[in-house]
Amino acid sequence: MTDAAIPRFTGDASPYAGGDPYADHRTADFPFTHLVDLADRRLGAGVIAANDEFFAERENLLKPGPAVFDPEHFGHKGKIMDGWETRRRRGVSAAEPHPTADDHDWALVRLGAPGVIRGLVLDTAHFRGNYPQAVSVEAVALPGSPSPEDLLAPDVKWTTLVPRTAVGGHAANGFAVDAEQRFTHLRINQHPDGGIARLRVYGEVAPDPAWLGALGTFDLAALENGGRVEDASDRFYSPATNTIQPGRSRKMDDGWETRRRRDQGNDWISYRLAAQSGIRAVEIDTAYLKGNSAGWASLSVRDGGNAGDGDWTEVLPRTRLQPDTNHRFVLDGTVRATHVRIDIFPDGGISRLRLFGSLTDEGAAALAARHRELGG
Repeated sequence: MTDAAIPRFTGDASPYAGGDPYADHRTADFPFTHLVDLADRRLGAGVIAANDEFFAERENLLKPGPAVFDPEHFGHKGKIMDGWETRRRRGVSAAEPHPTADDHDWALVRLGAPGVIRGLVLDTAHFRGNYPQAVSVEAVALPGSPSPEDLLAPDVKWTTLVPRTAVGGHAANGFAVDAEQRFTHLRINQHPDGGIARLRVYGEVAPDPAWLGALGTFDLAALENGGRVEDASDRFYSPATNTIQPGRSRKMDDGWETRRRRDQGNDWISYRLAAQSGIRAVEIDTAYLKGNSAGWASLSVRDGGNAGDGDWTEVLPRTRLQPDTNHRFVLDGTVRATHVRIDIFPDGGISRLRLFGSLTDEGAAALAARHRELGG
């Protein structure tokens, strides 16, 4: 789908009239939302600065889950909104009461993992008459941990991902991005002022090869290290990507759970590793999955090609899993792979999959070449 084909929402939404506030929320199925959210707080993302957050703080932009609306929630500054909301801009005098065309508010966002951005959603949920007239988004890649002052320095060259574009109130405003570059930070602009409830930044993690090389042995499937889910048999209750999020699962829906099967099949997830690697140890965690964990699991690998190409080689035979338990396996020798598939039997779920090992020489070289292509 091209950016032009993505639905556009403009103009005010109707005032809230009671009942479900999402009943008239304008949204669409965007073609990039299956990818990892590079601005996920679990990956370490943050909103590190904003020029104004008078009505609602900038940190709300990255909160998990949809924005919440309480029509009776007011504070000493006015209506309390679950988003980032700035004050109303004014002109310079009674003769010129309106803001200029260049006046705007901004927020700086540090991505949780550097990556290639494929799509953005700026959701103005519940901002019905107080959303920005337009938005624009810029991106940059800077090494280390730059401060807001570093990012705002005059010599920093930002790349425009979304030009100034009119948006709608109480709507999920989606934008496809085609910049084949690696970015670390975003600048979100709202023209001239207003509120945005949530920001989601969908793309592919592009890890730093020097960092992975220094680590030596690391989790080859982890999102933060460049692993990703390529496909899954079932995503009914929760996304398969949860299985490679940082840290241990903290509740049942922080893992992957499938619907109950009524046939003789089984469920599975296939992953692409950061690059060609040698796997030496495996963890399969069923934390918080107690009456619904997978009964058994097996692990298979492929080396080269795509996840759907050719045959898989089983490296961990079908093994009994216990509920709410972290299972550890040392493989019989180092297993070379670019893709991994976990099969669970017959259904249920796991919370995390960890694959510990190191990049091969070929994998390290490919990752370094890709890093250079992306401007790293």
